[in-house]
Amino acid sequence: MNDTPTSSKARWLALWVLCLGDLMIVLDTNIVNVALPSIQADLGFSQTALAWVVNAYMLTFGGFLLLSGRLGDLYGNRRVFVGGVVAFTLSSVACGLAPNSALLVVGRAIQGLGGAAVSAVALALIMGLFTDPAERAKAMGVFGFVMSGGGAVGVLLGGVLTGLFSWHWIFLVNVPIGVAVLVLSGRVLPADGSLEDRGPLDVLGAGLVTTALMIAVYGVVGGNEAGWSSTRTLALLGTAVVLLVAFVVRQARAAHPLVPLRLFRLRNVAVSQVVGVLWAAAMFACFFLSALYLQQVLGYDALAVGLAYLPSCVVMAAFSLGLSDRVVMRFGIRPPLAVGLGLAGVSLALFSRAPVDGTYVLDVLPAMVLLGIGAGIAFNPVLLAAMGDVEPHEAGLASGVVNTSFMMGGALGLAVLVAVSSGRTSSVAASGAGAVVALNEGLHAAFLAGAVCAFGAAVIGAVLLRPKPMSHGEEPPADQEPLLAECA
Repeated sequence: MNDTPTSSKARWLALWVLCLGDLMIVLDTNIVNVALPSIQADLGFSQTALAWVVNAYMLTFGGFLLLSGRLGDLYGNRRVFVGGVVAFTLSSVACGLAPNSALLVVGRAIQGLGGAAVSAVALALIMGLFTDPAERAKAMGVFGFVMSGGGAVGVLLGGVLTGLFSWHWIFLVNVPIGVAVLVLSGRVLPADGSLEDRGPLDVLGAGLVTTALMIAVYGVVGGNEAGWSSTRTLALLGTAVVLLVAFVVRQARAAHPLVPLRLFRLRNVAVSQVVGVLWAAAMFACFFLSALYLQQVLGYDALAVGLAYLPSCVVMAAFSLGLSDRVVMRFGIRPPLAVGLGLAGVSLALFSRAPVDGTYVLDVLPAMVLLGIGAGIAFNPVLLAAMGDVEPHEAGLASGVVNTSFMMGGALGLAVLVAVSSGRTSSVAASGAGAVVALNEGLHAAFLAGAVCAFGAAVIGAVLLRPKPMSHGEEPPADQEPLLAECA
């Protein structure tokens, strides 16, 4: 693309299309949680089977992220993005109209496949669209809000749709969005460039890593129910480790590896994955555990839980879209990353003292606002650090790696923190405390553990990242700002 105003408008419109497509995927990670009781009552899920409404999506989503990213590099990021949106939209129709539990679970699994394709290449497409540091920082601020704020928006939207309509609409709402993204993608997304000399797909490597990730996710999400020291859990996680080792060996020897191991010799890429795992664990914990506190301790219904997240969404949007890029351009990547993650840690620490008879204004709202500020500031520099050193022809793969670290960090972190919460709840209940008091004490322990994850991510990012200096580019053309304001 050239630098004319027209091409500038096209780039920003393409960004919003990519963000809208990715927002569907991010929303679906959390939007279902609030509606699970309604789904169970309507379709007759058992308590054990109900978990598969979430697990089926997580298994295919987590398992196919790396493969989807590499397919984008080999066969075109736009092709993979569009294919993912088609699969996700059609499966959303199937989920929304599912007459029984089996079809809903199958639809959720296909949603995960489509979601993996969209998520794995959206970030790579944005990196290719925006090469100027100032524009890239602004674009990453927008995309960062989608990835970080989508969790809060998902809880909000899930509560509103379930409370006002029915659970079917948490899936059907994706359909008009998906159709709009498909129509606009053909008009504004850049065509895939020359794909010659990219090498063949490493089918064996793809099979090893996809199977390993799916088994790992399955072992993690079922760890609390089966027991972390149970034969089942240890066998699943052990198998995943063996397959991952085999994958690494394969990548070291393959002529055309799926994931070139030199990627992880890039300091910022490696450190960003650690930061991403800890950050995702803290964020997943905050959204999931705070919803439990509101529902099971304070007695909020689904609609009230959704509305409780509105201030966090608004604050996160304000900081992500209006301030994060300016902070990054002025102070670089490390200071805002450390401050943002630190504020998220403080938010979790505040939740850890919320009492059984707490009030929204005193015990929930301050933590929600701090979470919005922290996430709004931090996510942009995390993404810039992770993708800044990657060659353009491997951007899809790097995007898949970034998303895999977030997803696995969130799944593992949530499982571990739920285990911490359950253990503390059982201990307090055994001492004679009431059920609600015991549950709240368990949540306190988990919130503290989540705060430790956030503070740890802040320290690791601040100390170990060595990002390239951010230099100011030219200001966006005057006719570009109204488009941004209109889209926002």
